[in-house]
Amino acid sequence: MRVCIVFLLCLAGQVFTAAITEEEPIIDDVVEEAQPEVGANPVQVEIGDFDEAIDVEEEEEDIAENPCLNHHCKKGKVCEVDEENTPMCVCQDPTTCPAAVEEFEHVCATDNTTYDSSCHFFAQKCSLEGTKKGHKLHLDYIGPCKFIEACMDAELNEFPLRMRDWLKNVLVTLYERDEENNLLTEKQTLRVKKIYENEKRLQAGEHSLDLLAHDFDKNYNMYIFPVHWQFGQLDQHPVDGFLSHTELAPLRAPLIPMEHCTTRFFEQCDADNDKYIALEEWANCFSIKEQDVNKDLVI
Repeated sequence: MRVCIVFLLCLAGQVFTAAITEEEPIIDDVVEEAQPEVGANPVQVEIGDFDEAIDVEEEEEDIAENPCLNHHCKKGKVCEVDEENTPMCVCQDPTTCPAAVEEFEHVCATDNTTYDSSCHFFAQKCSLEGTKKGHKLHLDYIGPCKFIEACMDAELNEFPLRMRDWLKNVLVTLYERDEENNLLTEKQTLRVKKIYENEKRLQAGEHSLDLLAHDFDKNYNMYIFPVHWQFGQLDQHPVDGFLSHTELAPLRAPLIPMEHCTTRFFEQCDADNDKYIALEEWANCFSIKEQDVNKDLVI
């Protein structure tokens, strides 16, 4: 878990600002096609599109000349103008996507195909729009496709121990680096400051599961806010007190290659099986007591 903290910290610091316009449930239909043995992933489930808006500020004259400058298209599509100079979104040609420089730019989709980048993936998905295959094709996780072991019951019980500790340390790291007060709000800073200055805080490092469990029991109050904070970072599109599968994707996709219980953990969180995770269900997954669930802490 430690090795991924720098990468995921970037996602946390950006407050998961991807503008998502298509809502999808937590558990979708599995891919029906036979999966190849090499790279097969027995715990793959679909995740929704990361539909990022194009944020461009231009002078009115420039916009009039090129309407596409102020026209938003979701990922996989680009803006073009028709004969009447009217902007419209069309599928992007995958060959126009920048070539991947590093291996971590590759992504694995639910068809067990490794795409050079998310740009290439979304362009391909767009080309299949309206088809059964396109409906079932989603980005699964970040990185090349690989075999991911099934999560055993004992391993599933261990997952929240590491995840809680990681969330706490992500917040502490944000606090330490938040010199310009743009990573945490004033209220969040005050709450994390209390955790940071607590002499009983378990310092970041590789710890045994027994120690993590002991620390949670002994210093339970330090974990309440980090769990709420993460829920608030994910609940963005829309902010409704529920996490859809799409909203979970920014956290889930980077974790899967390193934590093979990620998918099963999030599935279990949906206690009522309504395909959305409520704050109460999220808190319960991390063993936060019912009386300590507070919607004000996710803001």
